[in-house]
Amino acid sequence: MVKNRKVVVQGSQIKVLMQEDDNDFISLTDMAKKFGDDVLIYHWMRNRNTVEFLGIWEQIHNPDFKGLEFETFKKQAGLNNFSLTPKKWVKATNAVGLVSKAGRYGGGTYAHKDIAFEFGSWLSAEFKLYLIKEFQRLKVEENKRLALGWDIKRTLARINYKIHTDAVKEHLIPPQVSKQATNLTYANEADVLNMALFGIIAKEWRAKNAGKEGNLRDCSTVEQLVVLSNLESMNAEFIRQGLPQGERLKKLNEIAISQMKSLLDNYSIKKLKLGNG
Repeated sequence: MVKNRKVVVQGSQIKVLMQEDDNDFISLTDMAKKFGDDVLIYHWMRNRNTVEFLGIWEQIHNPDFKGLEFETFKKQAGLNNFSLTPKKWVKATNAVGLVSKAGRYGGGTYAHKDIAFEFGSWLSAEFKLYLIKEFQRLKVEENKRLALGWDIKRTLARINYKIHTDAVKEHLIPPQVSKQATNLTYANEADVLNMALFGIIAKEWRAKNAGKEGNLRDCSTVEQLVVLSNLESMNAEFIRQGLPQGERLKKLNEIAISQMKSLLDNYSIKKLKLGNG
């Protein structure tokens, strides 16, 4: 998911496209406006050192980069009749470090942060340093938002948990059983909820996601955790009503499907995920 953010550098607003994989892009168009207009981007790209930098960056980060086309540009760079635009570069070499976006408000040329900082050096060493400072501040703020979102997710996962476990204890666990048997019963009922919502039990999820940190619920979306909280309460009530596990699973699955459909386009949930709620 791409998040549109802005930083202010020496009085100029610079748009930033923040992505979950940390491959953030910064608007070269906004950067150029501080010193003139988009023509500066084209002047920068005519430079042989710039073409070399762009090509090396792509070779490191882009397995689909077309090296032969890059070599052609590198030989021509610096000649009086040489010209290069972001669109021409991307089309010829299959580059991913530069992106041209259409649109009145969010359009323009964007570059991966590594490339944007290089462009900043070409524009002004002072401007680059302030850009890096503001970008780092933005990243700190974003990490705080993510941490808040994680805390919210964990809190949501705990809502109704005691209600659910109390119902299991009162109605499904016979008196004077071992602690191991008790834990197995709790785990079994937890997997009823997992199956109803995720279509998989915890053990199967761990086997398929051995390299991931946390468990199934840690990796859930906010929407899923809201529904999970509701399912815990409903399953507790179904247990008290004496419904067999198979029937409870069917009912819970139907409820999960219905609630997920409702929440996916819910504006309040979207705000919560962004940490603005």
